[in-house]
Amino acid sequence: MSDARIAAVRAYHERTKHHLERYARSLGYLDWANQPDPFRRYESARVLRLRLPAEEAGPSYDALFEAPGPPRPLDAEWVSRLFYYSLALSAWKRIRDRSGRVLARWSLRVNPSSGNLHPTEAYLVAPPAPGLAQAAAVYHYAPQIHGLEQLRTLRNWPDTELVLIGLTSIHWREAWKYGERAFRYSELDLGHAVGAVALAAAGLGWTARLDDSVSTRSLAALLGIDRQRGIEAERAGCLLALTPRGRSPASRCDPATLGGSPWCGEPNRLSPSHHHWPVIDEVEEATESPGLLHPARPPTGDALSLGDRRLAAWRLIRQRRSAVAMDATTRIHRDAFFRMLLRILPAATPTPFEVLPWRSWLSLLLFVHRVDGLQRGLYALVRDPTHEEGLRRSLRPDFLWRRPDGCPEPLPLYLLRPGDVRSAARTIACHQEIASDGVFAAAMLADLEGALASAGAPMYRRLFWEAGLIGQVLYLEAEAEGIRATGIGCFFDDALHELAGIRDSSWQSLYQFTLGGALEDPRLETAEAYEHLAGGA
Repeated sequence: MSDARIAAVRAYHERTKHHLERYARSLGYLDWANQPDPFRRYESARVLRLRLPAEEAGPSYDALFEAPGPPRPLDAEWVSRLFYYSLALSAWKRIRDRSGRVLARWSLRVNPSSGNLHPTEAYLVAPPAPGLAQAAAVYHYAPQIHGLEQLRTLRNWPDTELVLIGLTSIHWREAWKYGERAFRYSELDLGHAVGAVALAAAGLGWTARLDDSVSTRSLAALLGIDRQRGIEAERAGCLLALTPRGRSPASRCDPATLGGSPWCGEPNRLSPSHHHWPVIDEVEEATESPGLLHPARPPTGDALSLGDRRLAAWRLIRQRRSAVAMDATTRIHRDAFFRMLLRILPAATPTPFEVLPWRSWLSLLLFVHRVDGLQRGLYALVRDPTHEEGLRRSLRPDFLWRRPDGCPEPLPLYLLRPGDVRSAARTIACHQEIASDGVFAAAMLADLEGALASAGAPMYRRLFWEAGLIGQVLYLEAEAEGIRATGIGCFFDDALHELAGIRDSSWQSLYQFTLGGALEDPRLETAEAYEHLAGGA
């Protein structure tokens, strides 16, 4: 059975690669009549509106990684801040015709998503707390109203300082546009959400850890999504356990022991009609976790001090946007570049990577275009010391593997091949200029075969979660440097492998990313995230 599940993962990964001569299977057009509703709501569920947080200085951005403050007490304000700075709406965009009539309007969120389609849904499982309820309960977070929909009360709760966040995916939202490759994008988005929650928790003085002891099916039962059927059904992703920094939960949460009231609320329908992609169901089933996949990882060491730039964390987190085009001129200094890379090293920056209970499986290839003090060229960032031997063996034998001048000792960065790599970056990223017009672009390589051998088919999802987590930090690092970033899901998988010299399935490209000076579309207006709650247009 295990071999069959791994074979299904390998088959899906190969089947959903984009190639220079053809793309992975999708409809090939946008079926606007069936565009999914971006907001899941539970009809007839009790709604608890969360107060929008008041403006406050809060922690500095760099303090999130190095010196978070004391834990805030758990109450409704805590819950509001956790979601407001991780999964809430961040703004509305709209475009008008010449007469001023609004032609289109759409929301943006704090957490990014492929195509702004947002397959990720979030659930709060919490003990009694001031302003919430007098009993432990399961809630669905509704970002459209920044509120909670109470789905069930619980009779037993193991720890008054343990909060659970369950993340799920509605693959249909991505499949509507991207077809068979949608499973990849949904899991990447879930990884971004993990990072967003972990960093928001850090700003509240709490720590988030992924609890891999709970099976996929137990998680679905805990959140109540096991009642859903059909293409629009949510699929259980992961469970995050949040506790005040410096302490561990008194006991693990065993969903089977909680008990509770009957479920209430029915999920809304998202589309009138659907196109079914059976291969997504197959890889979903193959990658379900039986639980106890990874034991809890021991605490990591202290973060490397990179200095505090006194940037307001909450403001920076909520201003994050995905660039749609780069200006091809913006440059950064190599010190800023090195700093960004140190932020995505688990050894140098435990937060937020401590959220994952496994050792890193991903390293990066970097296409460096416009970094002052650094040669243009192709570089490798070895995110874990155990990766280097395998990468040197798998990549081209003529690569230099030379440390660049001025590179900090803790940063395992290597120049592989000097020169102008803009054309290669653009071609590999489905001919998108955004990959060549930025400061640099990154390709995230995963030791796929090593991960599958280590923990089986469920690791396939988890590799994408790690990639999304890396991307979330890069998004915020770009904002902190005054530039912008965007994830790139469309790339020619094997074209990158050929460039790098990879001839087997050992190291595989899962995600691409680019950072640079963004070009803004002057036709678009930006409005406040929750203007509609005050009756705004």
